[in-house]
Amino acid sequence: MIQIDALPAFSDNYIWLLQDTAKRRCAVVDPGDAGPVERWLAANPGWALSDILITHHHNDHVGGVARLKQLTGARVCGPANEQIPCRDLALDEGAEVEVLGVVFQVLAVPGHTLGHIAFFSDQPSETPLLFSGDTLFAAGCGRMFEGTPEQMQPALARLAALPAHTQVYCAHEYTLANLRFAKAVEPDNPHVQQRFDEVTRLRADQRITLPSTIGLERLTNPFLRTSETLVKQKADEWKGHSNATHVAVFAALRSWKDTF
Repeated sequence: MIQIDALPAFSDNYIWLLQDTAKRRCAVVDPGDAGPVERWLAANPGWALSDILITHHHNDHVGGVARLKQLTGARVCGPANEQIPCRDLALDEGAEVEVLGVVFQVLAVPGHTLGHIAFFSDQPSETPLLFSGDTLFAAGCGRMFEGTPEQMQPALARLAALPAHTQVYCAHEYTLANLRFAKAVEPDNPHVQQRFDEVTRLRADQRITLPSTIGLERLTNPFLRTSETLVKQKADEWKGHSNATHVAVFAALRSWKDTF
């Protein structure tokens, strides 16, 4: 069983640190800055960085890759359809990659960027894990910088169909702002209100709000709830017309969130 901790970076990024404590080997996900990883390695002598996993090409996810590769020689695994610095292993839909003894399935989840991938592990007797980058956030989703609603809504629906107890490790501390929007979409959803209250307390103490779970996202994330009548009604109100499909409801919600 691997241990997973967050290394904060920039103002609201998390670099996920996976640790095999028995073998003193570790891996990181989306190191936008090498500094936090370097400091952890310096504070933990005898540990080796074996792998660097990348979900997409944005600089706040890849900015530290070249430096860490130079320092450690770690294997860099990232999306095949994007320009990833120092990439050793190009990954696309259906690929598998073993990291610290854990086998991850690669899921293509375009929308935020065209080549964005997620890493999912569902090994027997272990808690399923999802590293979702900037596709699925806690109570939200990423902006569509490159893709379309027709790409991103099915990608999110696919993630929503993963096992409910899957732990979701996204790349940013956006949860409270996302829940403010979720409350606007579903003001009478008790799960949203409860989560908002819990996250408000956590952030008041400067505590992390992750990981989430797929089950919690299904209950509280408006972008996964496009089939809910009240969510559709709010999307229709925002657009001023009826949105007939899940994709259209999603697109309406995303455009609303962009200006929220």
